[in-house]
Amino acid sequence: MTQSATPRARPVGINHIALEVGDIQEALDFYGGFLDLNITFQNEKAAFIYFGDQFINFMTGRRQGPDEGRHFGIAVDDKPRAIERLKEMGVEMLDTRFTDFLDPWGNRVELTTYTNIQYTKADHVLKGMGLGHLKKTPSAIGELAKKGMAPGS
Repeated sequence: MTQSATPRARPVGINHIALEVGDIQEALDFYGGFLDLNITFQNEKAAFIYFGDQFINFMTGRRQGPDEGRHFGIAVDDKPRAIERLKEMGVEMLDTRFTDFLDPWGNRVELTTYTNIQYTKADHVLKGMGLGHLKKTPSAIGELAKKGMAPGS
């Protein structure tokens, strides 16, 4: 990397991901089978699904084969409930140490529990999502504290 007098931008977070699917309505039906979706835009070629202040942009055009290592993670309020719904839908969980599965287009998804991880939404965003009751576990707070990011740090 070359040196520059101009400082680099600092990443703040991920605003959205664009996820290629074969059919928009089928994707909304699939993801809506285990997630309570907030669909803010939909047509035949795209849909925006908000998770509070972040979103997934479903778009048509998936042509590559199933993902192996490449994946994205969705933090949920109740992972066992999401897993139960996925199993009811006939979705096969992958044999990994994580909670991974492939969607019908081969996109690899990992589910995690919001309270157990470092990733943190602002209190006002959680409240606006109806999730103001969620509190981080001591382990997650400890991980944040090591970085000077825990409440009261």
